[in-house]
Amino acid sequence: MNPGYAHLGGYSDWPAAVGFDGHTRRPDRAVVRRLATEILTVPTQNRTPADVRLERRWTADDLVGEEISYDAGYGPRTYAWVLKPAAADAPLPGVLALHGHDGFKYYGKEKIADGPEPTEPVVSALRDNYYEGRAIANDLARAGYVVLVPDVFGWGSRRFPLAEMPPLIQQLSELAAGTTPPDSFPGTVPAEIARYNAAAWHHEHLIEKYCALLGTTMAAMVAHEDRLALSYLRSRPDTTDRTASIGLSGGGGRSALLRATSGELTAAVVVGMMGTYVSLLDHNVISHTWMLFPSGLTAHADVPDLAACQAPAPLLVQYNRHDGLFPLAGAEAAHERIASHYADAGAPGAYAGRFYDGPHKFDQAMQRDATDWLAAQLR
Repeated sequence: MNPGYAHLGGYSDWPAAVGFDGHTRRPDRAVVRRLATEILTVPTQNRTPADVRLERRWTADDLVGEEISYDAGYGPRTYAWVLKPAAADAPLPGVLALHGHDGFKYYGKEKIADGPEPTEPVVSALRDNYYEGRAIANDLARAGYVVLVPDVFGWGSRRFPLAEMPPLIQQLSELAAGTTPPDSFPGTVPAEIARYNAAAWHHEHLIEKYCALLGTTMAAMVAHEDRLALSYLRSRPDTTDRTASIGLSGGGGRSALLRATSGELTAAVVVGMMGTYVSLLDHNVISHTWMLFPSGLTAHADVPDLAACQAPAPLLVQYNRHDGLFPLAGAEAAHERIASHYADAGAPGAYAGRFYDGPHKFDQAMQRDATDWLAAQLR
């Protein structure tokens, strides 16, 4: 029977016509790892960041901070912050803290980390909405880690300037500024930032077209840059060989992509970014970034298959029961699917899937659970 998809209407028979079965058959993890390697890599030679520079240092609230920059091999320089306890006198485990999508590309690392300058009110509002007011990267550093917070392809120091976007997108940004993208936070946003975020929301579709033309995907570009950041973090003399990634929403997606494509990551935390493709098909596709739909992978594997493909490597996924971006039924199905991968790998305890009441968020209770879990994996 025609399921009557909300956003497909008269085309609700389209998925069945092209043979989409909701990935009822779970693929072998080795197959998913091969697909991830083939599809989520970028045709470039650089495996480590080039020309790494220390831009400045600061000390605040018992932490030492560094701002670094490096050449990713294309585009503007990547800026990142490194945070660690001021009292540290020996190498510490490393954590790659990954900012989210948020429908908010004007800033990147600033959304989850306090740097050398006061936090902008618009960033504080975003944190209040998603993180219960916390700068999670700083909290992780206080917990005893060297934390790297990089901007990534399309955000912050890596964003595409508005003036260089096509005129049509610039015009659309004028019309759409002040409206809230589907995955953005409510609140007052300065006009310049609102206009940029509106333009970037439309521009992401164009970026995916460029990626297709260049033989890659946005997901692959982001995963590549996060692997560059991980290689830098692991190369620092103040870090041990144990490293983890963590992020909410788009940051959780980044953590899953990195987990799938890197064997150098000890553990990964995915927050508020897990469900099944079939659960998103009805009305949630519009709400999500292209990072969630890498061409060439979606026909063969589901999101939980990608997240679990490195089993038995430790993985924590945190779900919100009332998350408007990921229906509960799809989250529960994803949890069961990941758990079955880990059971087949002979390590059911290496996966932790935890459900919390409430909407799309990474609140303090979830943060405490994630920090405790990381401590068990990294120490």
